[in-house]
Amino acid sequence: MRIGELARRTGTTPRALRYYEEQGLLTPERRPSGYREYGERDLDAVHGIRTLLAAGLNSAVIAEILPGLPPPGGRRAGPTCPELLAGLARERARITRQMDELAAARALLDTIMGSEAPSSVILAGRSTVGVSARRSAGRSVGRSAAPSDRPGAAGRKPDGVRSRAVLE
Repeated sequence: MRIGELARRTGTTPRALRYYEEQGLLTPERRPSGYREYGERDLDAVHGIRTLLAAGLNSAVIAEILPGLPPPGGRRAGPTCPELLAGLARERARITRQMDELAAARALLDTIMGSEAPSSVILAGRSTVGVSARRSAGRSVGRSAAPSDRPGAAGRKPDGVRSRAVLE
């Protein structure tokens, strides 16, 4: 199949598929005309790549993991080198922390949306959600080193009125 068909079947773009190839994640066959030719195995590879990218892994880590991924519905992946397993364990722990933080944030939003006095709920929830986020990110929530993130810079609307951050 050609790049457009693979893009349609995987829900991605031809540009993303070319990027995956540049990163060594896909290796399509080339026709004499120069067109890329993808096989059924590339469908599974693209689904695996997209899943791992969505989980926050970078393309270098994915390139190491990809050969060991079983096809969907296939057998479990075999043993991998100890260094890779340690790195994967760290990534899994990071993803678990993010999931916990997102669940706490969702619970806080659910509480706010169902409460009569959202400001007290926000202040009560800030201590639990904020602490968890600060631990995993290694920095305080709501603060960034980028100057545009300071109040008064990016917080202004085009008409000069400041937008109000809900959780600040």
